[in-house]
Amino acid sequence: MPPSRKRARRYDPVRTRTAVLAQFAHVRTAVSALTPQQLDAPSGLGAWTVRELAVHVAMALSHVSRHLELPEPALAKPETTLLEWPFATAERAGRIADDTVALAAGHPDPDALYAEVADRFEALVQAASEDRLLATRVGVMRLGDFLVTRTVELVVHTYDLNEAAGLDIPYDRQALAACTRLLADALAEKAPGGSVEVRVPPFAVVQCVEGPRHTRGTPPNVVETDPLTWIRLATGRTSWARELDAAKVGASGERADLVALLPLMG
Repeated sequence: MPPSRKRARRYDPVRTRTAVLAQFAHVRTAVSALTPQQLDAPSGLGAWTVRELAVHVAMALSHVSRHLELPEPALAKPETTLLEWPFATAERAGRIADDTVALAAGHPDPDALYAEVADRFEALVQAASEDRLLATRVGVMRLGDFLVTRTVELVVHTYDLNEAAGLDIPYDRQALAACTRLLADALAEKAPGGSVEVRVPPFAVVQCVEGPRHTRGTPPNVVETDPLTWIRLATGRTSWARELDAAKVGASGERADLVALLPLMG
């Protein structure tokens, strides 16, 4: 994959941490109200039940805490950057699924797990520097960068829980913004160029795809969609053709077809 041609976007670590906790709190409130029958229902994600999906959401925070409790890796710089993270997760999916099932088997009451995870996360992350290195599943990363990836995990699986259990869990605006921006930047990383402008108002605008670059006025190739549709496309929850047909995606210009580039995450 070609190296990124633009300076990586910066995220405020305090705002990111606050967004992660806010989205986790939204999920916890909804999960605490689920009945045993609802928790045992299929999630729509492979063989997982809703309980296993709910436990997996808790793992988004517990991974951060667990890594902070370990010695800091003795490296001068990270092995994995924020923009590399979306492309590095698929090959670990099997192990993550196994860990999720095992954790869920030991926690029949997800709400108790959520309380423990939230308290531990707040105690450890607040005192840590954003430049603290963590030995994550996909390589050593900065804490500040890894926290941004947690917004993707939380927002995407909030959508999954809403779909699986008929819920209406809200999306924290800052968490939704960080998730949208990271996945938009990942598209520009995957297909660098300036011939297509992808707009996800109000959070992100990126240029991508090799070809003629516009310098002024309305670009000839434009894709526009809303944040949640973009996230669903980027993570394989829906298809390009389906969202075009539903008028959830607008695409103008002969190069404004992203079907070969999606999803970004498997």
